[in-house]
Amino acid sequence: MIGFGSAAELQAALREVGYLADDGVSTVAHLATAMQRPLLLEGEPGTGKTVLAEALATALALPLIRLQCYEGIDASQALYDWDFPRQILHLRALEATDAATDLRATEESLFDERFLLSRPVLRALREGPAVLLVDEIDRADDEFEAFLLEVLSTHQVSIPELGTVRAAESPLVVLTSNRTRDLHDALRRRCLYHWLDHPDPHREMEIVRTRLPEVSASVVARVVDVVQHLRRAGDLMKPPGVAETLDWAVALHELGRTEVDLASASATIGAVCKYREDTDRVRGALPELLGA
Repeated sequence: MIGFGSAAELQAALREVGYLADDGVSTVAHLATAMQRPLLLEGEPGTGKTVLAEALATALALPLIRLQCYEGIDASQALYDWDFPRQILHLRALEATDAATDLRATEESLFDERFLLSRPVLRALREGPAVLLVDEIDRADDEFEAFLLEVLSTHQVSIPELGTVRAAESPLVVLTSNRTRDLHDALRRRCLYHWLDHPDPHREMEIVRTRLPEVSASVVARVVDVVQHLRRAGDLMKPPGVAETLDWAVALHELGRTEVDLASASATIGAVCKYREDTDRVRGALPELLGA
């Protein structure tokens, strides 16, 4: 069984790889490994859902297999497909040597293991133990969610041409959702659930200092203060996440700043704001936010 002996041990391991998990995150992640249940992480974009899955893979010394969901994704793109160009070349080679006269043998040779293209879900079942990250499951449709639920329930898939593939060791499955749509209750019941919120000022400052020790403490403190204010204001089209906080601190550091002045903050605001309307609004508020 993959995992650590306790939530505290997992929390310490995550800290060693640069992820500062609170007690709630470390507890639910530990339970997901101990109970062999999928972990569903929901939260606003930029709260660290994907980063947590990556940190879990590193802390557990397991490969990370990522399935990025999007509108229109289907089972073949998640599970497996056949390498049609190679199959055609193989068929032509058989025809050239008169080896294609036995139709049944020819068909069996076309659907051989060597022509199978394993997609993320099949790879996680066959190559375990591993961490399977199903990123932004809310972008997929209902049919794909139902397919995924079946695979997560049985930890096996059936390939008509080859037979059933069962996981020798169940992967740790982490699903993330930005809540662009509601997930079905059947999937939620299958998972352990945790809501990831933006960190409080103290934790966000600790995250930035841990990830960017080279950045001036004054810059870190001012950047975190401004970002926290922007989130609390609640009037931005896209509130900045921790990733934007880190980017802004790096941008100011790259400019050689040890203090955050109005000119440098305005010049680097593109690290924080991703819409024109947000950029204009924040630039107008910067003098007050920085006391300039």
